[in-house]
Amino acid sequence: MYVHTVDTSMRLRADRPAPEVQDIEDVEVHPIAEQDPPVRQMRPEPYLLTPQLCEAVNVAITLGRPLLLQGDPGVGKTRLAHAVAYRLGLPLEQAHIKSTSRGRDLLYIFDAVRRLSDAQLGGVGGAPLPDQAAYVRFGALGRAIVRASYGRRCVLLIDEIDKADLDFPNDLLRELDELRFDIDEVPGARHLVPPDRADLRPIIIVTNNEEKQLPGAFLRRCVFHFVEFPDDSLDAILQMHGIRSQSLRHNAIEVVRRLRGMGLNRAPGLSELLDWADCLQADDADPARLHTLPNGGALIKQRDDQLKARERLSAP
Repeated sequence: MYVHTVDTSMRLRADRPAPEVQDIEDVEVHPIAEQDPPVRQMRPEPYLLTPQLCEAVNVAITLGRPLLLQGDPGVGKTRLAHAVAYRLGLPLEQAHIKSTSRGRDLLYIFDAVRRLSDAQLGGVGGAPLPDQAAYVRFGALGRAIVRASYGRRCVLLIDEIDKADLDFPNDLLRELDELRFDIDEVPGARHLVPPDRADLRPIIIVTNNEEKQLPGAFLRRCVFHFVEFPDDSLDAILQMHGIRSQSLRHNAIEVVRRLRGMGLNRAPGLSELLDWADCLQADDADPARLHTLPNGGALIKQRDDQLKARERLSAP
């Protein structure tokens, strides 16, 4: 049985401001195996890390288990991975799941078509075939594990896992638990996070929009956190995103709060509020007229909801 070791090497702090700039390993331009990888200078994006979010991330780091995030669309589940990677000075690997995604794709893809083509060309011209490993392309989880085997850590985002088939999470149970995998097409090729190096385990954040129920075996291997709509922090978030006018922020927040209490088919979330406020500020909208829903298409995304909202907001 695989035994987790506890990691106390990293902690997030909500009361500690993000650095103004970070030199972070560039995951896009270098081989994973490189000992001294190039870095690129990055700046933080606006993100309000609450004590509750920091606690959830810290529990996942300590236990070495994926952090499963649920919550309304647009509350910042995906962007949390970006904020965590920046705060900890780690590169971010991303796997954006589709309906056609397979579990093994997160580990590696073997390009059998290119190998067959090379074999045919080699048979004609006599050119030697590359080693089997040359046809392996690592997926996001595979890259995270390989990187750890070279002594470097990263944050891994598995975004919208519920978009895939129900077998998808089950196909990754062992790999997510033990953080090791074999390449079937390359005999003897195994990659793993050293079992005694908890400080190298990738920090895995999984988002779920609850389109499908996830298997119990997968849930047991995760730390769970529900991201609430940040009602009490909306003014601070709008300020972080550059909405300068206090009256615009106040009135936009009040409209959104009223809309969320109307029982709409799709209530506006944080991302819609940010988009709407950006449009209002760009158009120099009158804060006293926000109840008429100027630029309302950025805020409410269904026709029936728009009609209901305009009727109720205009009522005395």
